[in-house]
Amino acid sequence: MNESINFSLISSEIFLLIAICVIMIVDLFQRDKERKLTFTLTQLTLFILFFLGYNEIDSQRSIGFYGHWVSDQLSFVLKMAIYATTFIALLYARPFISHRNLMRGEYYLLTLFSVLGMMIMVSANSFLLVYLGLELLSLSLYALVALQRDSKLASESAVKYFVMGGLASGFLLYGISLIYGATGSIIIADITRHYAENEMGLIGQFGLVFIVIGVAFKFGAVPFHMWLPDIYHGSPSSISAYIASVPKIAAFGMSIRILVEAFGQSISEWSTLIIIVAFCSIILGNLVAVVQQNLKRMLAYSAIAHIGYFLLGLVPGTAASYSASMFYIVVYALMTLAGFGIVIFMSSNEKDYQSISDLQGLGRFYPWYGYMFAIVMISMAGIPPFIGFWPKLEIFRVLIVNGFVTEAVIAIAFSIVGLYYYLRVIKEIFFTDATESPIITSSRSLKIAVSINCLLLIVFGFMPDSIYQYCLSAFGISI
Repeated sequence: MNESINFSLISSEIFLLIAICVIMIVDLFQRDKERKLTFTLTQLTLFILFFLGYNEIDSQRSIGFYGHWVSDQLSFVLKMAIYATTFIALLYARPFISHRNLMRGEYYLLTLFSVLGMMIMVSANSFLLVYLGLELLSLSLYALVALQRDSKLASESAVKYFVMGGLASGFLLYGISLIYGATGSIIIADITRHYAENEMGLIGQFGLVFIVIGVAFKFGAVPFHMWLPDIYHGSPSSISAYIASVPKIAAFGMSIRILVEAFGQSISEWSTLIIIVAFCSIILGNLVAVVQQNLKRMLAYSAIAHIGYFLLGLVPGTAASYSASMFYIVVYALMTLAGFGIVIFMSSNEKDYQSISDLQGLGRFYPWYGYMFAIVMISMAGIPPFIGFWPKLEIFRVLIVNGFVTEAVIAIAFSIVGLYYYLRVIKEIFFTDATESPIITSSRSLKIAVSINCLLLIVFGFMPDSIYQYCLSAFGISI
């Protein structure tokens, strides 16, 4: 284990930072209002990063920069998922922002800065780097939400996001400071060693509680969810799609680094907190989503419920359960992108179709895209053979295998509740009479992107191991 300064461990991060500087300079000299070259360079950067990550996926675990940085299977797989989902999110974003008063060059640059923050989060081996990566991600997202300057709703959402994000960061930082006071280190390996040899005292327990609250805030889990529906609703749809999907993957990596690697010996101390937060999220998310009329707010409360299912996977504390949670969060990101992709597809220059009732006529006048949206809803509901079924099944399986039968039964029961609001959307698309056709002016590239994204939910549904095997390998399980 080499703990010296080894720049090869951060080669992808260095490449991304150089690419950001180049794209920033190129964008300054762009006269094209569409910023086509900036978009192309951004997507090319993500493609190259994915290729670099794929070549390194079988590399051995390495720790560098005096214990602050780790390169392992988990970081490589999560980074590849981040690159792929960001690539899809930007495909949706380009036609959406081209007809709106959004600063297009800054949009792509802020997205890349947020990707850099997420890369740091999933490779952090100390609380210092976790916090730095989280703040780089958060500051980029605050600015993205506020990009639509002429929208009062977007400005309000940005302020809410900033205040609640700052509060979450404060909880996390205070928890980190207490853990540092108790252990004398911010290196995750040192904290693990300390609590393997010593009992967790009152200061450590308080620190752990504050850290769990900070993590729950970032996920938008109940009772720290109050910001999430307003942000999803108020942000431009392309930014909502990005916030709802990609950062969740990085937040999973942060959870594993903090809760599992640093406090793995103290799982009994935090698993009860996670169970409470998970069930509150599942119950409230599903019940409140039932009464929502706005599609983006329905997806927001649906996201809260999905976060609850994902968090349940952390409770058993086994490599298989962590793999199931990782599988769930990656698939959820893909499904959420498809869901918001349909919302973006329905948005025209004159009107954004955001109400569930606005979907009336989609199945009659645009049957192909009606079927695509139905695929997304059925997959998010967890109905086979679509991909959304398999990670939920794995979560329930690991709960039952590890003796959490009651928890699994309650989660399954509220999964059935979730069927109602997903199937209600399909009812509006196909079974509600509509005399007028929705006005849809989406570009050909967006139509292709939506179709591919939705069809992938079917393809991966028939071969879920194509994703799951990487999640298993990230935790040292071979299939």
